[in-house]
Amino acid sequence: MNLNITNETSKLKSVVLGMPNSMGHPHSLEDSYDAKSYQSLQNGIYPTEDHIVQEMTEFEKILRKHDVEVFRPNLINDYNQVFARDVAFVIDDKMIISNIIQDRYDEQDAYRKIFARVGWKKIINLPDTAHIEGGDVIVWNDFLFIGTCFSEDYRNFKTARTNEYAIEVLKEYFPKKRIIDLELKKNDIDPYQGILHLDCTFNPIGTDKCIIYKDGFVDESDYRLLIDIFGEENCFHVTQQEMFEMNPNIFSISPEIVVSDSSFTRMNDHLRNEWGMTVEEITYREISKMGGLLRCSTLPLVRE
Repeated sequence: MNLNITNETSKLKSVVLGMPNSMGHPHSLEDSYDAKSYQSLQNGIYPTEDHIVQEMTEFEKILRKHDVEVFRPNLINDYNQVFARDVAFVIDDKMIISNIIQDRYDEQDAYRKIFARVGWKKIINLPDTAHIEGGDVIVWNDFLFIGTCFSEDYRNFKTARTNEYAIEVLKEYFPKKRIIDLELKKNDIDPYQGILHLDCTFNPIGTDKCIIYKDGFVDESDYRLLIDIFGEENCFHVTQQEMFEMNPNIFSISPEIVVSDSSFTRMNDHLRNEWGMTVEEITYREISKMGGLLRCSTLPLVRE
């Protein structure tokens, strides 16, 4: 397989979609590792497997409708495998295996047939102390945007998934990229106040546009830098409630086509009516209760 991911939106040719089956029992509140799941468990609304299977089936149908080759990981019984983006990610023609949180280490074994198809020469294994997950990595042509946490309390946050060392390692592997680190606000129990991954507060779409939540960044200068890069008129600003509902975490099939949740009415109308995009709407409300949405569910392998 010839990997090729140079940005987030070029026409998608092949992708890994996570698995919704055999999720097992919900973990305890104390063992929750993201704020949205914590709230869902606390409020007794954590999604059932039936609902998750239904939502991911609809997503797969949309991908196949647009002639996308869809791969799935092997099934691990009684294990949550919905969010493929956390396991690995592709930059240009290289796949980077994430050093994900320990609770999810077993999940990578389910991708071995995919790793073999990619070819081990194209795979980068990071040092053990370089922590990173694919939701924090956004490839945008010459830019590589990376969400991180520089806080001295990094190790105390379950939602801090990408550290400074991982960014330094990526700089060595991709010296021609302009790598921009963006520090995210972290909160393990309140999903209105913390950002799990960069793609929960910022996501490029089209050829020159983005969706962004201003208050997801520790330093406003990071937000201002993104506005300067994309241009104010090319940025769709979401509210705190829309961030909580996960509006930024939609998925691009091409510069003209995005997959979005049908409940994102204000944003979907803007994408269609103001920016002339085709919006494929599906229901992904139940999966959102676990702290991820459409981009989180995917691991793109090849774009044109």
